[in-house]
Amino acid sequence: MSIVSIEAMEFGVEDLQQSKRFAHDFGLHPVREDEDQAIYQTMNGAQLRIYPLNAEHLPPAFEDGSTMRRMVWGVDSEQSLVKLAERLKDQPGFRQLDKAVECQDPNGMTIRLELSQVKAVTLDVLPINQYGDMRRVDAPSPVYDKADPVGIGHAVFFCDELERVEAFYREKLGFEVSDRYTDRGVFLRMGKRGGHHNLFLLKLPFRGRGLNHVAFTVRDIHEVIGGGLAMTREQWTTFIGPGRHPVSSAYFWYVNSPLGGAFEYYTNEDYLTEAWQPREMQHSLESFTEWAIEGGIDADTRRQKKSA
Repeated sequence: MSIVSIEAMEFGVEDLQQSKRFAHDFGLHPVREDEDQAIYQTMNGAQLRIYPLNAEHLPPAFEDGSTMRRMVWGVDSEQSLVKLAERLKDQPGFRQLDKAVECQDPNGMTIRLELSQVKAVTLDVLPINQYGDMRRVDAPSPVYDKADPVGIGHAVFFCDELERVEAFYREKLGFEVSDRYTDRGVFLRMGKRGGHHNLFLLKLPFRGRGLNHVAFTVRDIHEVIGGGLAMTREQWTTFIGPGRHPVSSAYFWYVNSPLGGAFEYYTNEDYLTEAWQPREMQHSLESFTEWAIEGGIDADTRRQKKSA
C-alpha cells in the first residue's frame, strides 16, 4: 500500500487573473484557462488548479484569503486505494468517488487519494564537477532564461496540533519521518525511499493553521537561479533566496504568491532509504538555512536586490 506522488494542488484565490499570470510566469504549462478556472501542469503531469475563492465545488478553507483548498495524492494501485479507504472511513468529510477517496486531515486540509497519473520524466541534466569527480567534460554548465518545473515536490503547512496531524499521516497514510525539529516541526516522506520530504508540518507560536509554501522540483541549481531571476523580471517579489537548506541539502528560491503562501523552486534534496535514521534538532536559523539571500537577486544588476 503506497502513496507515490503529489498529483495536484487546488487553490481558491481572490484574484484569478493575477494568479493565472503568476502560474504562467512560474513556468507551468497551461492545460485550461477559462473565466472561472485555470489548470496548469508540470513536466510530469502534476497539476496546479486555480478557482475563485468562493467556487462552490471547493471544500472549506483552513484559513482566510487565498490558499490551498485540496491536496491530491497519487496511489500506486486500486488495491492500495481500497485499503486506504478502509483506514480513512472514520475521518471527517470522508467520501468515496469514482476511483478516488476524499477526507479532511486533522489540520482542516481536504485530501484526495486517487490512482497516480504522473509520468516518469527523463532529462539530460549535466553533472556538477567536484574535486575528484569530473564528469562534465568539454561542456559548460547551462544558463536558464526561466524555469520549467519537473513536478510538485512538497507542501508545508502550519499546524495547531502538530502531534495529531503527524499521527494521521504516519498511521493512516503510511508516511515516514525523515527529520524533526523538537516540539516545532516534522519532515515526512511518502515512502521508505524517496526525496527528503513531501510534507513538512510546522507549529509556530501565534500562527494558526495555514499554508506556508508549496515546492516544485527543477533540474539543477542553475534552473533555481534562472527561475528566480525570471520571476524577478516579471516583478514578482522574493520571499527568500537563493539559498540552501542544510536539513535537506536542497538549493531553493521562494517567491511570494498571490495564491497564498510562497512558491518554491528547489533541487539537490537528499534521497533517503529505510537505512536512514531520523535526526532531531532545534529549529534555528542555522538548521533552516546554511546561507540565503534576503529579497533575491536583481535581474538587471545580478546583485542582491536592494530594499525599496
